[in-house]
Amino acid sequence: MQRQQCHHCQKHAECIEHVPIFASLSREEKMEVAEIASSRRFKKGEIVYRAGDAGGTLFVLHTGRVKLFRLNASGKEQVLRLVEPGEFFGELSLFSSLPLTDNAQALEPTTMCVLQGERLKELMAKYPSIAFKVMDELARRLEKAENRIENISLNPVTKRVAVSLLELSEGRPEFQLPMAKGDLASQLGMTQETLSRKLAALQEEGLITLKGHRKIIIKDRSALEKISLEQ
Repeated sequence: MQRQQCHHCQKHAECIEHVPIFASLSREEKMEVAEIASSRRFKKGEIVYRAGDAGGTLFVLHTGRVKLFRLNASGKEQVLRLVEPGEFFGELSLFSSLPLTDNAQALEPTTMCVLQGERLKELMAKYPSIAFKVMDELARRLEKAENRIENISLNPVTKRVAVSLLELSEGRPEFQLPMAKGDLASQLGMTQETLSRKLAALQEEGLITLKGHRKIIIKDRSALEKISLEQ
């Protein structure tokens, strides 16, 4: 039994190992976190949770990608963000008794560690570095969310697309869109048709080249940067 439990902890420690909020912990402390974790797998398109579900759980993505989104009264989807391996989500429900307010869906075959909220809060009290890391990450996300709201509210469509391409490229000359164009369009506050038209226009102007459904090659970064800085 002890060997099985040790194997269980080791398995989840592999998930915990690459999560920034646990980076400052020792190996023994990470194993302690792993003891409160369980593994879950989701197929492509499978819902992880829905708005209104009970919270109190922290999800740590190990492999795959997860989309967080909300639906308005008419069923229109608004993509909030894309979760990559090593990132976590569901954290707001740890500090509130209210039900979850967003939806989470696996965009590809996904594995994750699920941590029990109440026991995680006990570990936060024991190891304050975890709590500080969580607050730091939440502050970063709040800043990104505020910037995105500003981008959608104040900037024309072409500027929104240029800003997004520069952010997604991370300085690389070519990259793959991390999500479907429909999801990216939702995140940018426009329809997929509008996004497709703007990407095609940027290609015609020689600023980018579109390859297949998601690959984008940036041909003139300085021109994109100029558009992103326009008032």
